[in-house]
Parts: sequence; structure tokens; C-alpha cells
Amino acid sequence: MSRPGRDDAPDRLYTLTQGRSRSGPGNPFDLVTLVVAECEPVPGMQSEHTAILRMTEAPTAVVEIAAELRLPVSITKILLADLHAAGRVSARHPRTAAVPDPETLEQVLVGLRNL
Repeated sequence: MSRPGRDDAPDRLYTLTQGRSRSGPGNPFDLVTLVVAECEPVPGMQSEHTAILRMTEAPTAVVEIAAELRLPVSITKILLADLHAAGRVSARHPRTAAVPDPETLEQVLVGLRNL
């Protein structure tokens, strides 16, 4: 059984990324980053960029985009970085739950013990 992206000819992946094997420093994308399109595809765009913009009309995780495109995540991140640099997509990191103040937790614990 073949894995998506693993059987692609290396020269195809090389041309998709214009020879880059890594996205630049400060890349805001990780596997769970939500990507949202900021514009519609325009004629003449790379087909993968067009597919990404259509896919991300609603927030979509980087890993989902890679799976849908059947490309390695590293290649997908490079494509996303290009779109991000052009202002065509935005990156949103999932929110983490707010951690309550330790003093508040201590007061709750004392209150529970007093019951």
C-alpha cells in the first residue's frame, strides 16, 4: 500500500516548492494551525494554491490540507507560507484553555475542605 505523497516523483515536489525544502524562519504553521482564506483564487495561480484557497474558506487544519492535497506536510507548509506571505491566507492557532489563577484554586480547595 502506498502512502500519500511518498510516491510522487521528487522532481514534482521540487517544482511545487520552487526548489525549497523548508519554509523560512518564523513560519506560523504547525500541524494543528487553522488556516483561513483571505481572498478568492485568481486566474494563473498554481493549482495547489487554488485548491488550498478553496479548501480554507472555513478554518482548516494544516494536517487536513496536506491529507486532502495528498502531499507531505513539509511541502504543504511551504505552499502555505507562500500564500501567507502574499496575504492570501491567515494562520490561527487553536485556543488553549485559560489556566485559573493558583490563588483562586487554593481558595476553592479550602472551601471544599470546609464542607
